[in-house]
Amino acid sequence: MGFRTIRGTRDILPDESYEWEFVENQIRAWFRRFNYREIQTPAFEETTLFARGIGQLTDIVSKEMYTFEDRGGTSLTLKPEMTASVIRAFIQHHLGSSAPLTKLFYISPMFRQERPQAGRLRQFHQFGAEALGSAHPEIDAEVILLATSIYASFGLEKTVLKLTSVGCEKCRPGYKKILQEALRSVVDRLTADSQRRVDENPMRVLDSKEPQDRAATANVPLVKDHLCPECSDHFRELQSLLTKTGVAFEIDGRLVRGLDYYTKTAFELVSGDLGSQDALAGGGRYDLLAQELGGSPAPGIGFAAGIERLLVVLEKRSLFRGEAPHATVFVATLNGEAREDAFRLLQELRQSGISAEMDFHRRSLKAQMREAGRQRADAVVLLGGDEWKTGLVALRDMRNGEQRQIPKEELADSLLRMIG
Repeated sequence: MGFRTIRGTRDILPDESYEWEFVENQIRAWFRRFNYREIQTPAFEETTLFARGIGQLTDIVSKEMYTFEDRGGTSLTLKPEMTASVIRAFIQHHLGSSAPLTKLFYISPMFRQERPQAGRLRQFHQFGAEALGSAHPEIDAEVILLATSIYASFGLEKTVLKLTSVGCEKCRPGYKKILQEALRSVVDRLTADSQRRVDENPMRVLDSKEPQDRAATANVPLVKDHLCPECSDHFRELQSLLTKTGVAFEIDGRLVRGLDYYTKTAFELVSGDLGSQDALAGGGRYDLLAQELGGSPAPGIGFAAGIERLLVVLEKRSLFRGEAPHATVFVATLNGEAREDAFRLLQELRQSGISAEMDFHRRSLKAQMREAGRQRADAVVLLGGDEWKTGLVALRDMRNGEQRQIPKEELADSLLRMIG
């Protein structure tokens, strides 16, 4: 074969598509229950949007983005995450002018050139939410509840919510100096990547999954212990709201996430079914991002979650519900004279809201009935005998084998009653 999928990408085949449809429908239902409206943005944006929004020193911007120049010389990037795109749309279209709080959700492909692994591809799909306009912890709690509710609805009740505060522009600069001092005392025990980050982005050292880094930084100070009064009060109120609504969580002071725009709240939902890369979903507050991207100040919080990762866990735990779609009714012909009538009837049934199929190979009735069975049709309509000429049609219930004759004009209603 000459062509294959590019490494880190995959085809979603027909036998898998119903699983995606099941997952996406359930996700959309929960977003709408929380009164979030869907937004879709282009697959690519100006590169500077992500460089400014995500941060020049993050791994995403420095290592993982798919960036290219168009014919006009403009640098464009396939979107590696959604928040910067949503904020760009929020600013460009003045979405915050009509209401004090703008609540948005998305389901979209993303692109990052990183090492493919379980549940992590170079073209992957995320769903997520962004709430813009409120600086108070109630909206933080709502966004977290939304994420946990979606996963619980799939039967994933053993996920762990990790929670922290990463401070703000007031308290974080002082903390970074304290952290850098502590890291320099153990710098010779860090991996090469973490040694580089000590000066460039010291908080990312805490997020390292490398055992060598974890051991070396076991006793360094954490940002949650160096919060200003405003951040401290916000974090305390958020914990109280989650506790009162029955949401269990663990405080994880090493949780800093991978993006520069986070302030105050940061959280992750993790699952042991994904190995070392255990995050199912993650998010946090980004009160300064709209202003950083050229808009008016607009505090915000959101989360993003990988659909491929969710599918991996659902498959491991055998939590898929439902079955692949199939033709409800199969139209079979007893002879060649009935083919045109069968084709017309096929379209009439479909226009009536019934999923219907027929044989397009002009095979024998026996072969047609085998095909109806292979497609798991609930009923077969038989055309071509004397019954058809007298205005009757033979209808066989494939679930119990019963067959009866009914008037042609009653067929659609009879089928709808039969299949519910």
